[in-house]
Amino acid sequence: MTTLLLQLAGPMQAWGTGSRFAYRSSGTVPSKSAVIGLLAAARGLRRTDSIEDLLELRFGVRSDQPGRVIRDFQTARALDESYSLPLTYRFYLSDAVFVAGVQGPSGLIHDLAAALRRPRFPLYLGRRSCPPARPLVVGVTEEDLVAALRGLSWKASAWYRRKRPATVQLEIVVDVEVGGHADDTVQDSPISFDPNHRQYGLRRVQHLTCEVDNPDARDDNGAGGPQSRRSRSETEHDPMALWEGR
Repeated sequence: MTTLLLQLAGPMQAWGTGSRFAYRSSGTVPSKSAVIGLLAAARGLRRTDSIEDLLELRFGVRSDQPGRVIRDFQTARALDESYSLPLTYRFYLSDAVFVAGVQGPSGLIHDLAAALRRPRFPLYLGRRSCPPARPLVVGVTEEDLVAALRGLSWKASAWYRRKRPATVQLEIVVDVEVGGHADDTVQDSPISFDPNHRQYGLRRVQHLTCEVDNPDARDDNGAGGPQSRRSRSETEHDPMALWEGR
């Protein structure tokens, strides 16, 4: 089996698994249905097309930068202003970074990686208003999904890394292998994306952790690491420099 690793980073993300009517929630980690939908869009599949080969992929996600939940709301009125529609609330994750992985047959995984680099349809992080801010493909490896997620370097933003210690514990949520122990079940395994007959099944997941090194950690005096100090000196600006020598 082969593993494809993706980085999901953007100003806003939305991973709804239980949205209803006027409240459109977001989960704290990317859902399997959303990532499978992203892969299907990259291949040019429409909602009514079969996704049978994608359903067999083992899925996992690592939370590199959890972000924070923000809320937006929308209003709408009739053209003649005779009535107003109910307020709708939408929740997003702001400034979050995740690493998602899918494991499957080598040929399928390499085809998906190529499709993500040249997608047929626009790609977004859960909702159309949430485009990715970085290239999606991190790489393809022959490692097991869990080993690949644990071994990848930390993908958090530089400003976030500078606020963290030298080693950081990251959370991983991964599909349980056949016969394995499950910590939880989540109803976000897609069966059909057909708008007239959407179906999502339960999947068994396991919660793990991994430890990663932080090259930009603060030292004992509260200052950032060598990389952060170098970046500050390179961008330092003195507004009074124009007055020197007068």
